[in-house]
Amino acid sequence: MDKIIVTGCNGQLGRAINKELDRNVFEIVNTDVFEGDGITPLDITNVDAVVELARRVKPSAIINCAAYTAVDKQESDVDLSYKINAIGPRNLAIAATETGAQLVHISTDYVFEGNGTRPYTEFDKTGPVSVYGKTKLAGEEMVRQFARNFFIIRTAWLYGDGKNFVKTMLSLTDKYDEVSVVKDQLGTPTSTKELAKAICYLLGTENYGVFHGTCEGDTNWADFTEEIFRIAGKSTRVNHVTTAEYTARNPQAAPRPAYSILENYMFKLTSDFMFADWHYAIEEYLKEML
Repeated sequence: MDKIIVTGCNGQLGRAINKELDRNVFEIVNTDVFEGDGITPLDITNVDAVVELARRVKPSAIINCAAYTAVDKQESDVDLSYKINAIGPRNLAIAATETGAQLVHISTDYVFEGNGTRPYTEFDKTGPVSVYGKTKLAGEEMVRQFARNFFIIRTAWLYGDGKNFVKTMLSLTDKYDEVSVVKDQLGTPTSTKELAKAICYLLGTENYGVFHGTCEGDTNWADFTEEIFRIAGKSTRVNHVTTAEYTARNPQAAPRPAYSILENYMFKLTSDFMFADWHYAIEEYLKEML
């Protein structure tokens, strides 16, 4: 039975991967920073530890769900950001190449400047403006340099089993009659379940390269919140505000992309895999959760 190493298994995507992978086909070796039930402790910034584990497990694939995602903290924590988001992927790429494993690496819409006027494809020029975006792009470059058989998947606005925007908004309905949410940041809410399906689809193929992986369609944070409340049957009012209005009351260290709609161009050019529309995905998620 093929073995797959999953890093960051306690995160939203790591949990979704565990649900989606066929246990009759794959044996999953779950890893995270902290030890737990059925979890192997692994610091991906330690190249010796990463290579030693890969040599011992001999995986057919490594799926890297580990990342430093606290966007604002990274503006003043640059070294740690580069260690986790760039050196970590480098170490996994080295281990994957040595053991002949495929590497799936998850990246982000933040690698773009975020001021576009049409959906970004995998062939568009990158230009990150935040430390998070810069270190995630560095991670992509490390994977390209050190891995042989790799899939880099850029995604955005993820939600799943864990802390996320959807749950935060729903929790506010217990305290407030109205909430203020930005209306001028565009993107695509993406279910970890849909992203996990895409990863499983790619595994076992030789369709290597850089992919965008988000649900279909697009929206803004305020309209997304209204859809969440509608499905959940909440009457909380959503005040649509600009980013400038929001940050005046809630300062943020890192700039957010105003436009981060990704086009799943490579999936459409090279496969028959299609992501669900974001409306369908959030409705499915909430029906399972509520």
